[in-house]
Amino acid sequence: MTSLTPPTALTSLLGLELPIIQAPMAGVQGSALAIAVSNAGGLGSLPCAMLGLDALRAELTAIAAQTKRPYNVNFFCHAPPPPGAVREASWRATLAPYYEELGLDRGATPAGAGRAPFSDEVAELLGEFRPPVVSFHFGLPSPELLARVRACGSRILSSATTVEEARWLESRGVDAVIAQGLEAGGHRGMFLSEELTTQVGTFALLPQIVRAVGVPVIAAGGIVDARGVAAAMALGASAVQIGTAYLLCPEATTSAVHRAALLDRSRRHTALTNLFTGRPARGIMNRLMRDLGPMSDAPPPFPLATAALAPLRAEAERRGRDDFSPLWSGQNADGCKAVPAAELTRELAAGASAQS
Repeated sequence: MTSLTPPTALTSLLGLELPIIQAPMAGVQGSALAIAVSNAGGLGSLPCAMLGLDALRAELTAIAAQTKRPYNVNFFCHAPPPPGAVREASWRATLAPYYEELGLDRGATPAGAGRAPFSDEVAELLGEFRPPVVSFHFGLPSPELLARVRACGSRILSSATTVEEARWLESRGVDAVIAQGLEAGGHRGMFLSEELTTQVGTFALLPQIVRAVGVPVIAAGGIVDARGVAAAMALGASAVQIGTAYLLCPEATTSAVHRAALLDRSRRHTALTNLFTGRPARGIMNRLMRDLGPMSDAPPPFPLATAALAPLRAEAERRGRDDFSPLWSGQNADGCKAVPAAELTRELAAGASAQS
């Protein structure tokens, strides 16, 4: 197939037909979305932080069987916090009225993390599959683990939310930097600082990072259509990473309540919140965020906040409510379409063609 878009430094490096990367979105997708985007000529991504080894093997096997195109596997690089019984008890006490309202036993749910960082065991598994691209969020794993990824022949990407983070990543040899603007849905990739005032918008961040580093830069955050892609490419992006626009695609596993919120134009108010995981992430405002405030000292540190909310989320969603669900979304949901991911990928890539 001949590409209608001109090659960029990143598409040439990764062997892509289109400069479109589907953002890895844990909890709302599996391999099906990644496969569809890769087969359309973009870079499909599999979020792996919530997958155990057996599930990860199954997903990688599915990808290998259904596409011969490049694909990306994404991992978190957080340092797991030590369990804190006092903080956990306080968090559960904060949520107690909701448990009572829904008739749930708040003492029956074990504490747990829900998201695991990149590990030796995962690196061992990747050695079997040798994925073309491996990306990281919250920095990079240890030099030893990173060396094992390189030994697989994988290209390495990671997210930067500031110029300082981009330079830090380049100094450690990443092949490309993802410039994650403040508009982006889901977790902030910030890792050198926890200060939210350091976070800026995509089209302010992107040209600064392009000037600051010598590797290809990928724009991410608030870009949902071909015009946004064209604007990012005009500012020096070598590719664009897009997540929110794919949430209504049939290949996504987005829940019914999440899909409904995305379709409701009266609910376009998003905010950064740490309530659902303990770390800032952008989602659509819902009851929990309104009641407790989007940012709060109540949740235990990432990712320990998740376990106590899980029963509340499940019961509320069973009743058709999104009160306790993380409705991840970027600030611009206008590009969300219930169309096949391949069709959406080609529509988005038309913006890159406009720059040729």
